[in-house]
Parts: sequence; structure tokens; C-alpha cells
Amino acid sequence: MTLRLYDTAARELRDFTPIRPGHASVYLCGATVQGVPHIGHVRSGIAFDILRRWLTHKGLDVAFVRNVTDIEDKILRKAAEAGRPWWEWAATHEREFSKAYDQLGVLPPSAEPRATGFITQMVEYMERLVDRGHAYAADGNVYFDVQSLPDYGSLSGHRLDDVHQGESAGTGKRDPRDFTLWKCAKPGEPSWPTPWGRGRPGWHLECSAMVTSLLGPEFDIHCGGMDLIFPHHENEQAQSHGAGDPFARYWMHNGWVTMGGEKMSKSLGNVVAIPAMLQRVRAVELRYYLGSAHYRSMLEYTEGALKDAAEGYRRVESFVQRTVSRAGEVPVGEITAEFAAALDDDLAVPAALAEIHGAVRIGNTALESGDHEAAVAAASAVRAMMGLLGVDPLAENWVDASGDSGTTAALDVLVRAELERRTTARAEKDWATADEVRDRLARAGIDVTDTPDGPQWSMSETRETVETDR
Repeated sequence: MTLRLYDTAARELRDFTPIRPGHASVYLCGATVQGVPHIGHVRSGIAFDILRRWLTHKGLDVAFVRNVTDIEDKILRKAAEAGRPWWEWAATHEREFSKAYDQLGVLPPSAEPRATGFITQMVEYMERLVDRGHAYAADGNVYFDVQSLPDYGSLSGHRLDDVHQGESAGTGKRDPRDFTLWKCAKPGEPSWPTPWGRGRPGWHLECSAMVTSLLGPEFDIHCGGMDLIFPHHENEQAQSHGAGDPFARYWMHNGWVTMGGEKMSKSLGNVVAIPAMLQRVRAVELRYYLGSAHYRSMLEYTEGALKDAAEGYRRVESFVQRTVSRAGEVPVGEITAEFAAALDDDLAVPAALAEIHGAVRIGNTALESGDHEAAVAAASAVRAMMGLLGVDPLAENWVDASGDSGTTAALDVLVRAELERRTTARAEKDWATADEVRDRLARAGIDVTDTPDGPQWSMSETRETVETDR
């Protein structure tokens, strides 16, 4: 394997070597289904969908587990505020997340466990921790003793003296830095029986029970948002190591989506929900935007950045569709060595996209010169590379979502005829005709950009007055 990934625990790039040759096991912390998903939520799903596609491309059989947290304080509080049963509230928003993942072309996971389906495994996990001296019961609660584990803080880099769990108040803690594995039952809240009394699980315990039940005590990669490193992932690792499980060999974390420099979150009120976003751009354009930055970088959301990304995608899409209209079938081809090197380098998507746009420029030049064989070769490579990023313009899911791709191809024939008329008019210094063509296209919502490879067109979101060709 030539793949190198940044391991949060090691704080460095590491060669990826799977536990079992030919297989990869990946766990992604999925949604806490408390509300409608926003673009900050789904960025993680898209980032690690690209990881999964790349691992598969490299010949690995990938077991990809993405959980659903369907019992948690926020869910209970929001359901109560809405006057709805907690389970109905969770199920409603789980469907919203599933719909968003599907709309954005995220592959369905191998398994999608719900926390409430693994209560028995959680109880067994706590019994192991109590027996090994890493957990204790008090007043119906069960807590993890952080001082009992020498490597506590190794994932996040937190020193034990600086630890603050940020938990809601519980009773019977020996040390305020201990975290909750099990919460004693409160009136009106859901609960399950345990040897220490009825109650419900803590958030951290849920993930350890689900991932080890499905992927085993040791697995390859644990993924999630950077905001989960502490306390969630630190506590997952602690309780798993305390139970005697090696747990994750690699930890990968994606950066936030920010607005005004702050993490996008419901509590701050700076969220952009997926349904609202899909009123502005197509789903494939939104996916392209959210997946275009390096997964570990922060992605600052602005309307301008979204528009630029959508236009960048349309340039690729237009090239592929024009190649189909002029040269016939464009099969999925082979990726370039430069593209492979980019994704092997910790999923460097920006470098991979630069390679794709370079291939588009070569292909456009071939199209304009009438070299259809070279154009098809370029378009085939573009399809292969875009497919590994989940945005192949001719993929069935995007064609179905956008309508018949032949419509765009037919439109391209008409627009190209107008652009040739404009090019001739400019060569003859017939500025009135050149202006007339460009203005008519602009009124129709078509942007024209003059490039060294000739004029290129794309659909515009707005219809604006354009400059003349004089």
C-alpha cells in the first residue's frame, strides 16, 4: 500500500497497513439525530465517503460502519419541547439524515447501528470495566475512573489536570474528571435495566459498544469531526483500552464548516440546512463544494465560495457532456498517476481536482481542434477521477437527479453555434453583433468566459448586465 494517512493519535502521517490483508474496517461517528442536518453535519460523511471509495479502488474489501445516536440529552430535550415522543423525534430526523446522505451521493454504510439496539452490549462492556477496576457505580450511575488509565489523554493531548468533561450534573462521582458511562433513570425518561438499576447510556459508551460488536476489538480506522477528539473520542479510547480492547489503529478527523470564522452549529444559530442549500444549487454541486477542500482543513462557508465551486463543477460537467454530444460514448477510463499520488497523500483532494481541471483543459483543446479521440480519452479519465470523488457527471444517480444529460448536450450544440457566430463577428470587428450574441446568452442565464482555449459557457444563477465585446 502506498497510502499515507494523518493519524490524530500519532500526530503524523503514517503508512496505512490494514490489520487483515485485502480488507479495511472503518467506523465513522454518525449523526446525533436531534434536528434537520446542515452542511456541517454532512461534510464528515462526504470526506470519509471519499476515503471509502479510495480504499475500495485500491482493492480493499471495506467494511464501513456509520452509527446513529438515537438516545441522548439533546434528543430528549428537543422532543420534550416539541411535545413529541423521543423515539418518534429521533426516527423522524434519522430519515432526514438518510435522505441528505442519499441526495449527496454518499454510499450507504455496510451497517448503520442505532445506539438503542446495543444496550445489552453496553451493559456487558460496563461489567468488564467494573471488573477490571476502571469503572464504579454510584447512586444508579456508572462512571469511568480516568485516573485508573495511565494513557488517558493520549489521543487529544489533554493533560489530566486540565480535563473538563462538560457533562450535565450527576451524583456520586469520586472525581469531577470522571465521565459517565450510564445515567440513572429519571421520571419520564426512557430507561433500561442493568445490575446497577434502570437508566440510559452515556454517549461515549454507545460508540465503543457498537463498533467493537460489529468490527471487533481492534479495527483499522476511526473517523469523525475534529470537534469530537475531546471528550468523545478520548473517552471512547479510554473505556475501550480499559476493557482490554486495542480499539482503533488509526484516527482520522475532518475540519469544521465555519461561518464568520466560527464552527457551524445549531447552538450558535449559524447553520445552513441541507434542504435550504438544495434550493440554491444542485445536490452534485453541493457535494463537489463540501468535498473540494482538504478534509482536515476548515471550510469557511460563503455564498461566493459555493457559487465558485458550482461553476467549477459545471465546467467539468460541460466538457464531459459536450464530448458525448460530439464524439459519442464516453466510458469510464483510467485515473492519472498524478491523481493517484494526490489521494495517496492523505486524500489531498485539492491537488486531485487540479489534475482533473488540467485534463478538462486538454480535452477542451482537443474538442475545438476536432481531435475526438483525444477528447474522449481525456473525458474518460475525468469521469474516472470525478467518480472516485463521488461526482462523475454521467453517474446514474446524478443523471437521474438532474434530468436527461442529453438536454445539456443539445443545449451545448445551440450555444456553441452562437459562440462561433460571436467569434466570427469579433474577428471582423462587428462589435454590434458580438455584443448582441453575448447579451442574448446572458439574458438566457448563460455565462460566457473567454479562455486561451476559446470561449467556454456555463449556466448562471443570476442574469446580469454584461460588458460589451469592444
